[in-house]
Amino acid sequence: MNILCVDDEPIVIEQLEFILKPAFPSWNLFLANDSIQAKSFMNSTYLHLAFLDIEMPGKSGLELAKDIISKQPHTQVVILSAHQDFSFAQKAIQIGVKEYLTKPIIESELIDVVLKLTPDTFLRNYSRVVNAAITYIQENYRSRISLNDIAEGIHVSPSYLSRKFSDEAKTSIMNYLNDYRIEKAKYLLTSTNENISEIAEQIGFNSLHYFSTQFKKKEQITPKQFREMTLYAN
Repeated sequence: MNILCVDDEPIVIEQLEFILKPAFPSWNLFLANDSIQAKSFMNSTYLHLAFLDIEMPGKSGLELAKDIISKQPHTQVVILSAHQDFSFAQKAIQIGVKEYLTKPIIESELIDVVLKLTPDTFLRNYSRVVNAAITYIQENYRSRISLNDIAEGIHVSPSYLSRKFSDEAKTSIMNYLNDYRIEKAKYLLTSTNENISEIAEQIGFNSLHYFSTQFKKKEQITPKQFREMTLYAN
């Protein structure tokens, strides 16, 4: 699944990446700051879904939407706008845009739109129980939750949930939780100046040492090294 995100505000691009990457880790995100970068992706990549800012330097989001829909009519286009004016939404719908989201972006609304517009072949065929567990994690990962908490929250037994999740997701539910938290940590490490212990606490780890251990296990480097490497690359 290939998703294009276009916005001239870096913080919006970061937010889209922050929400979408952990939620759909196997999908490809293409990030652009203007229509020129977006067209480069459009000309070389089969796009399934595109999020476009309505107001950008050069071509507007609506103009870019027309180009994308003309060249790749299968692409599901979503307009992002700070405007509440319904006339903007009407214009978007008239040219074939599927959805219109107002800023600031709300995580649950964005995920709902993605699920609505995504073909079933790209969605994991998880059971209701596993989907409920994933939703619970995405909504509560900042808290210090356990397997028992998740099971209680979705009204199943811990043993049943553990077995069901491992069978379907091919990983344990606590590994999934840790991986999800670490993806959130990577965003915070590169987009804020908060110290690493504060970040660990924000994403639900009760121990800086355990957070660092889990981070290195997944990324092969420490959180500090990840931050320094990213800053150097930029």
